[in-house]
Amino acid sequence: MDLKQKRMNELIHQIRECRKCTLWKNAKNPVPGEGDLNTSLMMIGEAPGYHEDIKGQPFVGSAGRVLDELLMSIGIKRNEVFIGNIIKHRPDENRDPNEEEIKACGSYIERQIQIIKPRLIVTLGRHSTKYVMSNVDVEFRGISEIRGKVFEKHLFGIRLKIMPTFHPAATLYNPTYRNFLENDFQMINKLLEEFS
Repeated sequence: MDLKQKRMNELIHQIRECRKCTLWKNAKNPVPGEGDLNTSLMMIGEAPGYHEDIKGQPFVGSAGRVLDELLMSIGIKRNEVFIGNIIKHRPDENRDPNEEEIKACGSYIERQIQIIKPRLIVTLGRHSTKYVMSNVDVEFRGISEIRGKVFEKHLFGIRLKIMPTFHPAATLYNPTYRNFLENDFQMINKLLEEFS
């Protein structure tokens, strides 16, 4: 087992035992995140939903199917990236996580970024975008204003690119978002090609 895997396993154990906020009380499973630890691409969502809570995996419900399709559209398999959330336990009734919960859980995604050292982070939706941007001193006024833009920044000591986009679940409520997401994923593909 390599050092990255060892560090991630230790972190996953801490997430399973975490009691920093009260979300664990109503959750069935923690959802630490999964994927390739040596990837250039890390995708960060908000929090687990119903299906994620049942399976203990990120993006396995309807939004996950959309994400898989978007990844396949640019020739990437799900297991070739790392997918995680800011929040590791499902908020009850699928409500938005509050500031206290985000603050309590934020150190986990920070450490995952430090372990993986991705070259590109794609934030999925407003909560993950707001969290990441607050750590690189970019003013966040709304996802529509910032999506599809690429920021080169130092995040938790790592020089990388950050690209916000809509959460895949947005397409389930408003199909017009699908075009924006498809365009953004073409941009992701171009950025990844620059790295190779």
